[in-house]
Amino acid sequence: MCTYQTHKIVIAGSGKAPQGWISLTDAAVYVDHPVHAPQEHTVNIDFLNPGQGPSARVAVELTEEAALALADAIHSALAAAPPGLAAAAPPAGGTGHAGTGGAAG
Repeated sequence: MCTYQTHKIVIAGSGKAPQGWISLTDAAVYVDHPVHAPQEHTVNIDFLNPGQGPSARVAVELTEEAALALADAIHSALAAAPPGLAAAAPPAGGTGHAGTGGAAG
C-alpha cells in the first residue's frame, strides 16, 4: 500500500551524482514502490537541487529497518559531536576541514 505522503524539507549539503559532486537544496522522503531495490515497498529519499535541473538528484531506497537504523545513526553521530559542529554556520574556532570518519570519493 502506498501512502501518497511525501515529506519535503529544505536542506544544505552535497551529494555525489553521476556527473560528480552537486549542491543539494531539497529532500523528499516517502514510502512507495522502489525502482531498483527488490522489496515491494521502501522508504525512498530523494536529495535534489531543482535549480540545476532533473539530473541534480541522488536517490536512495531503504528498507524500513535500514531507514530507522540510519536515523538512529545520524542522531548518535550528532550526539557524539560537539554541539553545532556540523551546523550550517559552525561555531567559532572550527577547523573548516573534513573529519576522518566521512565517506571518500
